[in-house]
Amino acid sequence: MKSATSSIGKGTWRYEITAEGCWYIFQYPEHQLFEETVEKDICFGPLNFNYSETEAKKRAYEMLELVGLSKEVMQKSPFALSGGQMRRVAIAGVLASEPKVVVLDEPTASLDPIGRKEMMELFTNYQREHQATIVLVTHQMDEVVAYAKRVLVMDQGEIVLDGTPKDIFSQSHTLQQLGLDIPPVLQLAEKVKNRFDLNDWPALFDEEELAEQIVSWIRSRRGT
Repeated sequence: MKSATSSIGKGTWRYEITAEGCWYIFQYPEHQLFEETVEKDICFGPLNFNYSETEAKKRAYEMLELVGLSKEVMQKSPFALSGGQMRRVAIAGVLASEPKVVVLDEPTASLDPIGRKEMMELFTNYQREHQATIVLVTHQMDEVVAYAKRVLVMDQGEIVLDGTPKDIFSQSHTLQQLGLDIPPVLQLAEKVKNRFDLNDWPALFDEEELAEQIVSWIRSRRGT
């Protein structure tokens, strides 16, 4: 195990990490595929970290299920699969070694809204089941609102904001100056708040919560 102290911007961070403890998933993880079969590709990581062949295959099947693929693809070439399936196989190959820290670089790039949600739910399930830490690098602010517990905003290699999603997105002017988009739900909440001078409204980051708040406000005005 290696231990180090690193200064990033104005913050000092201490971390302890092992090679098998932290894995990185590229923006297009399907580019990581290289083996003859899906099974060999997923088993590659565990076998290189001294898992037995039996345990590696067991992990491969478990991760294949986690990413939403059937066992029928195991003996197929990963390059014979669809683009979406290839991405899931590559992710299964990373998660099969049970990393405690997973760094994701724009994991939902080029995916449609349904695919983006499925991909983020996949990592959320892994984090919950394995008590792992997920580090998400993204420009998709709606994903930050929906999934992050802590947010760091960086500019020119320096940390300029650090806090919970509510802390960060309450500083919408600063975010816009940094070239970051405000999530649609926050844009709508801000427009309603400003249009009707609702200064006492709470900060809302969830679509359903915002809808309920609007309905409640309309009913209160009607006296119902």
